[in-house]
Amino acid sequence: MSERTPLLHYRLVSSVNESEQPSPPATEPSEQVPGSGGSPRKQRSSPQRPPQKLSVFFGVVIPTLLSMFSVVVFLRIGFVVGHAGLYQTFLMFIVAYFIISMTVLSVCAISTNGALDAGGAYYMISRALGPEFGGSIGLMFFLANVCGSALFVLGLVEAILSTFGVPEDVTVTATALQVLPSGYWWSLLYATAIALLCLFVCLIGAHIYAKATFIIFLVVIFVLLTVFISFFIVKPTVVTLPGSVVNMSGFPTTANFTGFKLETLWGNQWGGYTLDYTTGNMMTFASVFAVMFNGCTGIMAGSNMSGDLKNPSYSIPRGTITAVIFTFITYNLLSVLVACSCDRVLLQRDYSFLGDINVWHPFVIIGVYSSTLSAAMSNLIGASRILYALAKDDLFGKVFSVAKRTSRGGNPWLSVLISWFLVQLVLFSGKLNTIASIVTIFFLLVYAAVDLACLALEWASAPNFRPTFRYFTWHTCALGIIGCVVMMFLINVIYASASIAFMLLLLLLIHYLSPTSSWGYISQALIFHQVRKYLLMLDVRKDHIKFWRPQILLMVSNPRSTVGLITFINDIKKSGLYVLGHVQLGDLSTLPSDPLQSQYDSWLSLVDHLNIKAFVNLTLADSVRHGVQHLLFISGLGGMRPNTLVLGFYDDCLPRDKLIDPTLTSSESPNPFNPSQDLEEPPLFHFASLRGSSDGQDYGEFGNGKALGPQEYVAIISDAMKMLKSVVLARYFNDFERAQVTSPPSSTSGKVFVDVWPVNLLRPDSSSYVDTCSLFLLQLACILNMVRDWRKAKLRLFLCVEEGRSVRGSEEKLGQLLKELRIKAKVQTVPWDQVVALHWQRQDGWRKKQQSQPPDIDTDEDTAGAVEEENEEDYVNSFPSNATRVSDDYMSAVNRLILDQAQPPPAVRFLYLPRPPADTRRYAAYLRQLELLTQDLGPTLLIHGITPVITTDL
Repeated sequence: MSERTPLLHYRLVSSVNESEQPSPPATEPSEQVPGSGGSPRKQRSSPQRPPQKLSVFFGVVIPTLLSMFSVVVFLRIGFVVGHAGLYQTFLMFIVAYFIISMTVLSVCAISTNGALDAGGAYYMISRALGPEFGGSIGLMFFLANVCGSALFVLGLVEAILSTFGVPEDVTVTATALQVLPSGYWWSLLYATAIALLCLFVCLIGAHIYAKATFIIFLVVIFVLLTVFISFFIVKPTVVTLPGSVVNMSGFPTTANFTGFKLETLWGNQWGGYTLDYTTGNMMTFASVFAVMFNGCTGIMAGSNMSGDLKNPSYSIPRGTITAVIFTFITYNLLSVLVACSCDRVLLQRDYSFLGDINVWHPFVIIGVYSSTLSAAMSNLIGASRILYALAKDDLFGKVFSVAKRTSRGGNPWLSVLISWFLVQLVLFSGKLNTIASIVTIFFLLVYAAVDLACLALEWASAPNFRPTFRYFTWHTCALGIIGCVVMMFLINVIYASASIAFMLLLLLLIHYLSPTSSWGYISQALIFHQVRKYLLMLDVRKDHIKFWRPQILLMVSNPRSTVGLITFINDIKKSGLYVLGHVQLGDLSTLPSDPLQSQYDSWLSLVDHLNIKAFVNLTLADSVRHGVQHLLFISGLGGMRPNTLVLGFYDDCLPRDKLIDPTLTSSESPNPFNPSQDLEEPPLFHFASLRGSSDGQDYGEFGNGKALGPQEYVAIISDAMKMLKSVVLARYFNDFERAQVTSPPSSTSGKVFVDVWPVNLLRPDSSSYVDTCSLFLLQLACILNMVRDWRKAKLRLFLCVEEGRSVRGSEEKLGQLLKELRIKAKVQTVPWDQVVALHWQRQDGWRKKQQSQPPDIDTDEDTAGAVEEENEEDYVNSFPSNATRVSDDYMSAVNRLILDQAQPPPAVRFLYLPRPPADTRRYAAYLRQLELLTQDLGPTLLIHGITPVITTDL
């Protein structure tokens, strides 16, 4: 066999990663869920863009497989086994795939947490970590893809010239196939032609690229099959070794392909590191591992196709994991076959030996050409899509604005041209082995950033971070970060340090120059958990719907009767601000000192006793209403302010003392022989007795004390809504015991249910299940279901339907909404024609009475004024008064309807709380309707949401 040079230098980067596609809008404006918080840029996306069409196989599996295989599977398997031995090869693959598997888990988690737009890893990082990290990593990602494309173009040229090029050494005789001229300018010409071919494919569009990669995939798989078959059918033979690039005299010129022999396997079990015949460098475990690791990267190729996938959240996890498992099995199986049939000398001195032992020698060369061309196209189209995503986000001002232009089909052709131009500039450098390592390091830095994004989202514990892919923890994210960083410094310490420094420089540049984005800042969610000095960094202008969480002010008149409510509200705060508020009636000007100061110890002891995470805020006021206003205005600090007010219900239920003084037991009594005992061991709780303390200052529970009437109670609700605070009314929580509710006896089937009625039952003419208040109910119910003790609870969502309406269509639409919101709930339809009939009979009778009454009769001035205010209110207020719209019979019928559906009865119910009427004279009627609605329902929350709290965006 004639002397030949290796097809590719062993350090050629094989991590062909990033092949991104055009970015059709994730959601049309008409499809936005209320309160989704989508950016204006998405809402303005053109509805004429083509739909996403690529499936799991074509859009994720094929690009990822080709990126992970590349040329390493053909040219470097023998290199790894020959130097490291079979056992160390297994160890290398296990370590390498463990590192990338941690990143794959993070990619799957982020990609299943909402609508994923085009941009792949850049989109994930920027939307999770903010514009600073996203822009800096995105630009490095773009440069890595540009250099990677140039690397593989030059690698393909080198492979072609090694077979068809005229030898530059005049002492070497050219074969009949070696007809192509060699030299720098000829190589540049060939590289330019290959780059133009890649440009042509990428300019046409994503689907041509998908078809081209599918053809290449078939070729690569066919060549792999021939390689596997050759081990079994090719007879033992002697292979002539290629000439060394370096002076290695004294080494053999031939080696044996022995076929399957036990002696060959024994000889290849352990490591035998020696000089690399292409460079003359001494190989070590670290250097061989760095080369092998290049063949395991490329895991982001599928996720970067997100812009053209039918369902990215479905396709990316399944396709990426499938490709990773397939390549892992292939690499290890090929290593075993090589170790059983090839002499170590053959593996160490001939990296292209698979072609020598193949049933037809050119098969492997075709595989090398195909995989390298696929890698070049993949990096070029990936670079163009990253540039297009950067241009759309305007992180660098007008520098990349020209790259926003797209064709009618949505292909960012100008981004493709710019990327190709930069690839062409890099091609002038000729040999790119010097920057091969830094390209791989850039890719590893991106993978580490993806792990960091997932770790930050997990640590932030935001309610809207609930990916459907749950096979990850913060431990896997941390291991992925550590593994990627270790690999970066293992490959090259200088390049790793330089790339991190470059990233930090870009991060600072974007932080000070780029405008504020609307993506949300993960830093705001993380700082929420930190101490006071970090609290100063919270900026209300950077609040985002994705990181919303309940910040609750629970008004407590006497903790003795509200222990159950206090512990339950602690479950739905979702790591948010939780404040126990108390109003004591009095005038400080008439008192010798502040009476609240001596009460804080008891309240703080209560917090410790109940094992809840809450703050305490007490105030002194002349009325309960003014006291609640004070607490709503002053509670919290910076970005940590209450957004939800929780009140006990106004009813006649007798409170029960659920708070036992821990310093006393039923068998103990004060010691008559030691009257100073109370001074030596003071009780932890100094709360007044229930129902009328001797000082007359305690106002009892809401609705039961002397100082608070129904008029003032409803006024408090109205005040909170005017201040844009959501309101929750809690009823029947006096006897609530979480341990008993979440662990029911086996006689009740052991199942726990949480019922949600997301429709305004006081407005039977309104059947909307998708408004801000309804989504607020769903969010709180979902948050409760995320708490450890409530995870086994099943959410039941009740859909009220009338005869003649499409029950199945409404149920499917609601089910689709729940799927988009990643909320698991069972939708149950409830026919309520008979209940609604009571309302319309009342309405018809009321209208007839008004029509029959002469307009000049003023015997009932109050009724006439109420009618005028009602009509005027319909125009002035977004929510008309309910007091004159429904009857007591209707409310009782609704109450019975709710009770009839509770089989088995739920642990807690979530009901829709309508806004109080504008006319204060109807407050009593409003409260009466709420009482009838919730009569005998058990623990119930009446909820009214003011602001959007839920989103489908990433």
